[in-house]
Amino acid sequence: MIAQKISSLILFSMLIGSTYAQTNDSISNKLTNELEQIAGDGPIVGFSVAIVNEEGTLYENGFGFADKKANKKYTENTLQNIGSISKTFIGVALLKARELGKLKLDDPINDYLPFKVEHPKFKNAPITIRQLASHTSGIKDPLEYEKKGYILKDAENGDAKVNGNFRSPDEMMLHGDYLKAILSTEGMWYKKKTFSKYPPDGMFNYSNIGAGLAAYVLEQATGESFPEFTQKHIFDPLEMTSTGWSFDTIDFSMHSKLYADADTELAFYKLVNYPDGGLITSAHDLAKYLSEIIKGYAGTGTMLTAESYKELFIPQLTDENHKDRSDSEYNDEYNMGVFMGISSKGQIGHTGGDPSVVTHMFFNEKTKVGKLLLVNTELEKESVQEFIAIWRALIANEDQF
Repeated sequence: MIAQKISSLILFSMLIGSTYAQTNDSISNKLTNELEQIAGDGPIVGFSVAIVNEEGTLYENGFGFADKKANKKYTENTLQNIGSISKTFIGVALLKARELGKLKLDDPINDYLPFKVEHPKFKNAPITIRQLASHTSGIKDPLEYEKKGYILKDAENGDAKVNGNFRSPDEMMLHGDYLKAILSTEGMWYKKKTFSKYPPDGMFNYSNIGAGLAAYVLEQATGESFPEFTQKHIFDPLEMTSTGWSFDTIDFSMHSKLYADADTELAFYKLVNYPDGGLITSAHDLAKYLSEIIKGYAGTGTMLTAESYKELFIPQLTDENHKDRSDSEYNDEYNMGVFMGISSKGQIGHTGGDPSVVTHMFFNEKTKVGKLLLVNTELEKESVQEFIAIWRALIANEDQF
């Protein structure tokens, strides 16, 4: 499922601020009380939050349930996939690979791929890594992205809901084979309409397949798998010890159940195109990453060089790349760095969504304070309102620590 986003018009209406200064403990207690009240009244089964700055984590907590039937609480250490926030890790990894001399952002992707990918309407305009990272490659998400991209973890799922587009475990395929099937003229699912009417470096078109292709290019350029590369250069340096790209690389006992609604569990699934949205982590681990990203923006980051961090946040888009450019505060598609969303109101980060997963991660470029929210429940009318209430509570308290 292509990333589900909270309405930008709703997010634009959120209020910012608080009226008085308090001690960190009293602010934490106040925020916890507010979030407990929200959690108690709403249909979202479980969620976690964190507020960070460049010094580290200021607040983290979990609310509701990771497993409602078992009465297992959702905590800051509960694990779940985070949807398209995962794409920011592709951006960081590409810049690390560039530091290592393995690739350049303006290299044509066909310099690395074992199969050819070209825009059928603009064959003389090679697609570059930078264009994948800014969603201007001309690659769209075909129907096969949803129809073939979600694979059940288990063949038998009891009473858990199985979405109509979830495939059986025996239909799992290698990531590279999946990309080739969709994007190569030799692929079994290849269609010219997978490519837009615009040339590479033209109109912005958010592409999950393009993001997965960027991660695959990195693998070909470095000779390492994407999970190995990110483990070595991101997770290990940041001590993200509970984070991984698959169920067998994390402590599954810490993984949250996912909920189609307040009373219906959703069957566990995995993504064939996993780099675009399949990272499994916790608020505790993701807070470490967000703090480091803020450090990088401030010029004190250690995961990448100062030059690489500068590149991560350089806006790649103009009005010419957009048909309709929303200026809502948390619109991560207003502009794009290297897979890093940049809003028109100084918020930098990304949103995410997959079946029964909704996530937000942003920091304020002026205050250098960031916040994140991970939810384990599909959002409908009432749960959208709860999501907004949680996010508003974070906004109201983020500058008070």
